[in-house]
Amino acid sequence: MAEHANTVTVTDDTFTEAIEGAGLAMVDFWAEWCGPCRIVAPIVEELAKQYADQGVVVGKLDVDHNPGVASRFGIRSIPSILFFKDGRHVDTVIGAVPKPHLEKKIQEHL
Repeated sequence: MAEHANTVTVTDDTFTEAIEGAGLAMVDFWAEWCGPCRIVAPIVEELAKQYADQGVVVGKLDVDHNPGVASRFGIRSIPSILFFKDGRHVDTVIGAVPKPHLEKKIQEHL
């Protein structure tokens, strides 16, 4: 898995490995051409750094290059941010939302 600053690049091949064993994992489903994805990207980076010491894994999955996982979770709008607790999908946030909204979701599932 490649890493960008504080986030982990997740692919169809590494998805299961990325979320398994993580107490809480947050995966940002995005694409290069997506304007709202570019808006939420710095927020995702900030949260990755902010919650790293609490063991939260923050990943980014490019839906154009990894259609398998995107299809598996029915991703139809991006950005979509999915939350996984102990490898199980527990929550989804769709769209470019403010940082406090994502922080609240993290706190709910920690």
